[in-house]
Amino acid sequence: IGRGGREAPASGHHHRRACRPHDECWKRRRVHTLKKVVDKMLVILPFEKDFYDNYGIDAHYVGHPLLDQIKKTRTVNKKLFYKNNNLIPKREVIALLPGSRKQEVGRMLEIMLKMVDMYPNYQFIIACAPSLPLEFYKSIVGEANVKLLQNKTYELLQVASAAIVTSGTATLETALFYVPEVICYKGNPVSYMIAKKLVKVKYICLVNLIMNKPVVKELIQDDLTPENIKKELDLMLGDHKTQRRFLEDYEELKILLGNAGASDNAANIVFSTIKNVNKK
Repeated sequence: IGRGGREAPASGHHHRRACRPHDECWKRRRVHTLKKVVDKMLVILPFEKDFYDNYGIDAHYVGHPLLDQIKKTRTVNKKLFYKNNNLIPKREVIALLPGSRKQEVGRMLEIMLKMVDMYPNYQFIIACAPSLPLEFYKSIVGEANVKLLQNKTYELLQVASAAIVTSGTATLETALFYVPEVICYKGNPVSYMIAKKLVKVKYICLVNLIMNKPVVKELIQDDLTPENIKKELDLMLGDHKTQRRFLEDYEELKILLGNAGASDNAANIVFSTIKNVNKK
């Protein structure tokens, strides 16, 4: 909720804005500009509040919108899901979430697919982005023994035993469905090195950022190899201690995120602020 423009006008006219994108937290150079134009900051990640408070910006954590989306998701009947998607009964599913951008999907899916032949007793399903045609995925998959599902990511996560996920919002979605996951990221080497110098964060995965500890393994750049993915998958699928740790950490994550109702919380704060401004 800001004053509008890059500098506050003399009139003190107020401009309302719901939530600042969370990537602002790692763009510290902009914080001082924000402080000049913002009266109240509504944030959707718990650690953002502390970040902005440290700079003297009145920040309010309203909750994460994903909690509202997931709350509205219908529970999947696993047996029916297997039948409707021609899956082999009693054979566990590994979900592949390669991202949503064309270049990203092409790059990440190529290495994710190397897992298929290593796990012949599992079924691999790709969560296809609705913005990309299935033909694009088929051109990458070729003869690999995988299934493609579009617009069914939440249903897929409800039946998956593990997931290989490209860094992004999908990492948090996967965690909120209690699916053990390994995080993958590989970009242009030069761009990555530049970003690493500009961006001062310990983790790239939202789950780890929120929890402030390495809950899920991040395989970044040169660490993203078939051998390292397999090492993590073996633990997620076969090590009971690892599986239990994931569930415990995901429970803690949900507690940190709080309850659903982000939009209502944000609206109430905005409404209250407008009322107070109009009284002056």
